[in-house]
Amino acid sequence: MATGEPVGSRTVSKLLENSLSPASIRNVMADLEDMGLLHSPHASAGRMPTEAGLRLFIDGVMEIGDLPEMERRTIDAECAAKGRQFDDVMNEASGMISGLSGCASLVFAPKADSPLKHIEFVNLSPGRTLVIMVMENGVVENRVIETPPDIPPSALVQASNYLGAKLVGQTVSGGVDEINKELQSHKAQLDELTTRVVETGLAQWAGGSADSGSLIVRGQAHLLDDISAVGDLERIRSLFEALETKETLLKLLRLADHAEGVQIFIGSDNPLFNVSGCSMVVAPFHDGHQKIVGAIGVIGPTRINYARIIPMVDYTSKVIGRLIG
Repeated sequence: MATGEPVGSRTVSKLLENSLSPASIRNVMADLEDMGLLHSPHASAGRMPTEAGLRLFIDGVMEIGDLPEMERRTIDAECAAKGRQFDDVMNEASGMISGLSGCASLVFAPKADSPLKHIEFVNLSPGRTLVIMVMENGVVENRVIETPPDIPPSALVQASNYLGAKLVGQTVSGGVDEINKELQSHKAQLDELTTRVVETGLAQWAGGSADSGSLIVRGQAHLLDDISAVGDLERIRSLFEALETKETLLKLLRLADHAEGVQIFIGSDNPLFNVSGCSMVVAPFHDGHQKIVGAIGVIGPTRINYARIIPMVDYTSKVIGRLIG
């Protein structure tokens, strides 16, 4: 696990506290190979764990300790949200966990759904309007929308006042249905231009699929550290291509929704890593209502230090959860 190199019976014999001869160890290793838990990369080499062997070790043998206090402090400091936007915190968290683990890292965080504190429409140029939304958790989000080129400032003020009265104190997703019903039934008492501004703003902020959000991948260069042959380079190249495909990673990160706590995908556990020979350790993070709203994880060779990385990913996900709760 430490070197990624096959190990022979003689080496194992020297490392064991209980004295066993190399011949006895060879017999045990042969049995484990028959069970599909060990394999030999070539005839004259020692043995290495298979993916099934790694899974058995992780699930049944490995002891996972607590994260060292120094690493806890590092994670706490890097994830501190005071005075920073949510996306900046996610960037810091992704870069930090990549550096600590020596692996590639990824974070998926859907659009923040914190209650609204303030909304304002600001004219930028003919046909372009800036929508500013300030959430109660301090996050500020800006979007540019298309509006009629001749729209008067009074329509933007009216749209700001209307949405502010309807949405301040609740989430955009929580109030959008009621607003749409009012607009369709003409109960909102807004003129035509103001109604178009409101509808465009709602479509920009509340529209899109449930998978919309930010995906951050950092530290891909760490994956090159384990390359020993041209074949390895080709496998990592295919993984790099997958990491650039948001849809592929979203499918993988959605698996974090199906169970609590850290999940471990080893090699062919997931099609993304079947060719690349990599593993992923991922944990979801929750909002204040204990709803899963995102995930953070690391990707590395199948021989990564699981005992160290699992508590690191777990702790970081909980820190992020506290920040957004």
